[in-house]
Amino acid sequence: MITGASAGLGAEAARRLARLGATVAVVGRSPEKTAAVAREIGGEPLVTDFARLTDVRKLADTLLERYPRIDVLANNAGVVLARRSRTEDGHDTMFQVNYLAPFLLTNLLLDRLTTPGPARVIATSSKANRSTGIDLDDLEGARQRSEMLRYGITKLQNILFTRELARRTQGTGLTATAFHPGVVPGTAINRSTPLIAALSRYRLLGRVATLEEGAAPLVHLATMPDPETANGSYYHCLKPNGPVHPHANDDQLAARLWDRTAELLGLRVA
Repeated sequence: MITGASAGLGAEAARRLARLGATVAVVGRSPEKTAAVAREIGGEPLVTDFARLTDVRKLADTLLERYPRIDVLANNAGVVLARRSRTEDGHDTMFQVNYLAPFLLTNLLLDRLTTPGPARVIATSSKANRSTGIDLDDLEGARQRSEMLRYGITKLQNILFTRELARRTQGTGLTATAFHPGVVPGTAINRSTPLIAALSRYRLLGRVATLEEGAAPLVHLATMPDPETANGSYYHCLKPNGPVHPHANDDQLAARLWDRTAELLGLRVA
């Protein structure tokens, strides 16, 4: 199952995995684009807006009803915004779409992911995780003036979630990894702010990746024969042990962030 699969690297990864023989549930916000990708690869379209937590819960119910086994959950949906906005749930939009919603979805599917057999959870993060640290008293980055710094916080949260998920499910057969796909100008997330679009166009964010290169880490992590060797790790494109903010290696912070997030969502805290 791939979220954010109606376009961009999510759609490209869905195509490539389908060609390898996978049955792919295509999750996207746009009904038309989601249906088009699903039709192209012979998968099922599942329309979900991560800015609505009720949508996330309905998606989990649908998946649990229709799929007795989930081998790969790719939490790929994401957004970067030029201005702050809030969801109908009362959360910062970037925080909810990039971190809170995938945390909720993964936890709602956790029994299915840890019981029928080996499974993988893959998070699309970003090298922006290095931009700033985590403040447990300001999870949504309200004190940050820069939207890009707040985006970086959500991507660092993805990495910490991945690390803690790997620790909590050790020995169950579930593995968790996160990755930076590279700067891919053609994707919706990098077109959503004029600043990102301009920096990408003039290669001021580093080397520009193609859509195929951006999807490659997701496909690799979904299909690698020995996922245990990468459990809990962060990849920079196809390279393991990518550069991260120092907070990304703090096990205590990862555990406390998990508990704070679970409390925020009304989930059971282990």
